[in-house]
Amino acid sequence: VSSEIARGLDIFALQPSGFISQNEIDAAKSVHFDEFNTQGQLRFVWPSTFALARAYVDQLERSHGLAPERILAVRQALTSAERASVAGRQSALTQLAVQLEGDASGSGEATRVNTLAKTLRDLAAAAGAVGSKL
Repeated sequence: VSSEIARGLDIFALQPSGFISQNEIDAAKSVHFDEFNTQGQLRFVWPSTFALARAYVDQLERSHGLAPERILAVRQALTSAERASVAGRQSALTQLAVQLEGDASGSGEATRVNTLAKTLRDLAAAAGAVGSKL
């Protein structure tokens, strides 16, 4: 008889599939609570990370919210931005956010595209904050 969950030991982990990507799993793992009470109604807030941005891109790909070639270009731009210097990262993320805001009007997933753009702007701001401390 399996009683691990009843004893508080949850040994199950999500695996990537056609329904959820590794990026979405990584983004979900970025949410942490100091204390968790199942009776409370905590608001989940995902911190702006590259994993979260990639999760939004995965969702846009799955829902055909952007054209396949645009999805590929966004993925490549994210990878380049993540590898860039602090100043280069801030510039690349801001530029990509502006492009995506333009793409949103022609997308059936405008809300999700704009949410991705906001995540990128938050990442750019964080890169700028780090750069100003150096």
